Amino acid sequence: QVQLVESGGGLVQAGGSLRLSCATSGFTFSTYGMGWFRQAPGKEREFVASITWNGGRIYYADSVKGRFTISRDNAQNTVYLQMNNLKPEDTAVYSCARSSILFGASLNVGDFRFWGQGTQVTVSS
Repeated sequence: QVQLVESGGGLVQAGGSLRLSCATSGFTFSTYGMGWFRQAPGKEREFVASITWNGGRIYYADSVKGRFTISRDNAQNTVYLQMNNLKPEDTAVYSCARSSILFGASLNVGDFRFWGQGTQVTVSS
């Protein structure tokens, strides 16, 4: 059974940092791309970042480029999202997801099949 469990969310002031983790199980982590998405109240889920199976290709939404960093540890079956210089508009529920594309990753929500329950990130001004 595929499981993804996020942690690391919380309340932080603007300009602060948080590191999200997504621990996975139930599949061969090292053969799938992974992604982070977020959903703010009243808005659709949006792409944040994704990474291929070995980290060889990484994609970011324009809104987080230069502030967020996605990484993965295949030995620990975990994907991370380091978020720096956070802004109030980053407030959302952040979820990790497993790509349905073997080895690859994309920017499209539809290319991700399994999702975690999400972790709340709140940035105060």
